[in-house]
Amino acid sequence: MTDILVVINPTHDDSLDLAAAELIGAASEIGTPVALTVTADHADELASLGASRVLVAPGASLVDATVAAFDLLYPAAVVFGHSVRGRETAARFAARTRKALLTDVVGLRRDPEGVVADHSNFGGAYTAVGAATHSAPVVTLRPGSVDKRAQPATPAVETLEVAASDARSATVVKVTPVVRSSPRPDLVTADKVVAGGVSLGSEESFEQLVGGLADALGAAVGATRSAVDEGQVPYEAQIGQTGVLVSPKLYIGVGISGAIQHLVGMQTSDTIVAINNDPDAPIFEVADFGIVGDIFDIVPKIISELDSRK
Repeated sequence: MTDILVVINPTHDDSLDLAAAELIGAASEIGTPVALTVTADHADELASLGASRVLVAPGASLVDATVAAFDLLYPAAVVFGHSVRGRETAARFAARTRKALLTDVVGLRRDPEGVVADHSNFGGAYTAVGAATHSAPVVTLRPGSVDKRAQPATPAVETLEVAASDARSATVVKVTPVVRSSPRPDLVTADKVVAGGVSLGSEESFEQLVGGLADALGAAVGATRSAVDEGQVPYEAQIGQTGVLVSPKLYIGVGISGAIQHLVGMQTSDTIVAINNDPDAPIFEVADFGIVGDIFDIVPKIISELDSRK
């Protein structure tokens, strides 16, 4: 079994799921990626991302389509994105087919017995390994955790025959997207992120220091839950277990102590820089570079130095 079934979730605006490249890349490390989609609009894009075969099930329920694709391929694993929709579909498929479900995976590999999934737990405090004792595992992959990208392919695009099941399902009848008014990069996809903690004290200080440093770097703005709860920054900036997961090339934490709930959301960043006046702050344990000092003194100097170099 060398085929790896990659399930591409539909988006509310019919664009290609941003996780598609990463999912196909991860699948290419352990087998041959076969993409499943419920629209033919993205077949060429999926090919350019490395799918060797594209199965299209127009108008079908994604769970029903995944069942049909599995019965056609008998793949070594079924891979979903660890998004709200991905987790929901993966769980329904696993329950219906009685497959092992491995969620929030940060890496996939193979050993002589099959597919093995790596999990990073409690902010990277320890790593767990999961595998199915029989049949193919159903995996949800954490966004931003895999750098591998597959080579472009010229796949065969096939229409998949799907038999509708009698299983109960929910239908989304209306979607109201959040309209972003900020000119800064989108937090989820940004290459650089500057995040702040509650110690900034006020909305004005947060914007001055975190926003100022982000603008000097061309970065997105993020925050801890406590900063959001205090009204220093809107909810959509929250990074962590109850916010968004980010994995930028550069992450700078300003006045962030490093609670596990926050570390879960940013620990896979390529380079982590921490600025905090507490030398024992947990964030220094995961940081590549650390600056110990008063953020109200240090950050304005960094902004000034960056501006002088432009």
